[in-house]
Amino acid sequence: MAPINPSRRRFLRTSALLAGAPLLLPQRVWSQATAPSRRLTLGCIGMGIIMKSHLTSFLGRDDVQVLAVCDVDTTRREAAKQRVDTAYAAKTGTAYRGCSAYNDFREVLARKDIDAVVIGAPDHWHAYMAIAAVKAGKDVYCEKPLTHNIHEALELVKAVRKADRVFQTGSQQRSAFEFRVAAELVRNGVIGRVNSVHVSFGDPAWAYNLPSEPMEPGLDWNLWCGPAPLVGYNPALSPRGVHTEYPTWRYNWEFGGGSITNWGAHHIDIAQWALGLDGSGPVEVRPPQNWQTAKRGAQIVYADGTLLTHVRGKGMSFYGTEGDLHVNRGRFELILDGKTVHRFWGKDVDKATSLEREVTLAERNFLADAKVKLQRSTSHFQDFVDCVHARRRPICDVAIGASTVIACHVMNFAYHYGANVKWDPAANRFARGGNSAWLTRDYRNGWKV
Repeated sequence: MAPINPSRRRFLRTSALLAGAPLLLPQRVWSQATAPSRRLTLGCIGMGIIMKSHLTSFLGRDDVQVLAVCDVDTTRREAAKQRVDTAYAAKTGTAYRGCSAYNDFREVLARKDIDAVVIGAPDHWHAYMAIAAVKAGKDVYCEKPLTHNIHEALELVKAVRKADRVFQTGSQQRSAFEFRVAAELVRNGVIGRVNSVHVSFGDPAWAYNLPSEPMEPGLDWNLWCGPAPLVGYNPALSPRGVHTEYPTWRYNWEFGGGSITNWGAHHIDIAQWALGLDGSGPVEVRPPQNWQTAKRGAQIVYADGTLLTHVRGKGMSFYGTEGDLHVNRGRFELILDGKTVHRFWGKDVDKATSLEREVTLAERNFLADAKVKLQRSTSHFQDFVDCVHARRRPICDVAIGASTVIACHVMNFAYHYGANVKWDPAANRFARGGNSAWLTRDYRNGWKV
């Protein structure tokens, strides 16, 4: 990939900013429970909707401190900086001005006082930024889907291992009670031999075809596009200023993989966790009929014959020889021998119970003596923080995030190319059919991964 060191001019500007910026705040103005040496310093890259949510969590914690925010949109990054400074001013009772705002993520990575970065930029940037971050000595929390293509997933795993950094993929369903219990029920054979899995999420992506519009001043559009093609600006890709709706860039092949790599990265991740396939993947992909226009129906097949199908359904459904299991965010249903045993599918339909009660009872009744116990986390970001301090791999380590997103990309081959091919999950290459060009992309202006 291209060198990540900033220009001399940028370096001098960064050095000047660092000279005037405070480092860790004195312990007396933070919670006495967190010593400064245990406080993780953060740089946040990509200040869109998901990062706004993360920032709410970060600013409420005493064990982390946000030192920098970064976005190619001036309004977004300045709003984020003001939010950080205001929150810490209220916490410390001082006129805090310790958060720096950057247009270029490389300036964040150049700061020696930042321990870790949180990446919330669009998908086409994830791999480049994450590789640059670990090479700069940072631990990384990166949003899913981990990469734009399969080549990037493989390169990212290699870079993280070589740098020996802690890397958490933002697949937070692994830290949710209902998904962990569902995965343990499947792994322990409670519903018998699973031969079919249905995953429900939205449409595949399409080629970018939006008309060009004038840009609002303050947006670095060239840097927003980065490794992707330099297309004409449209606010659907990067809404002007601070916005409240998710942009639609993920539904264009140039920047994302549609819902298959968006929600699919969540649900397929849990499916592979439940099937014991972390670090592995499918052996075959099958396209739907009329794949050029189809929005559902693609299938991936695992080595034991388990068939995973993209459908309109209940979120995630496991079909076994002894029963069925359905799970989604805030929803859970266990069916054995045709009878519903535990269910909460929303307060409107299950008024006499709750999600916590039904999942807890399922765990108590069927997993008390379970042979397979999965890694437990009740907070995805807390798991990351704990692993940074302990120098161990988190619940959704880079290799897990990579195997998940590779499965998503393999499924996308069915929609994008009508592929009906064999896949080798150990070598991450086609075993029969396919085209190696599908594994990567053409990179622009030196941003090659």
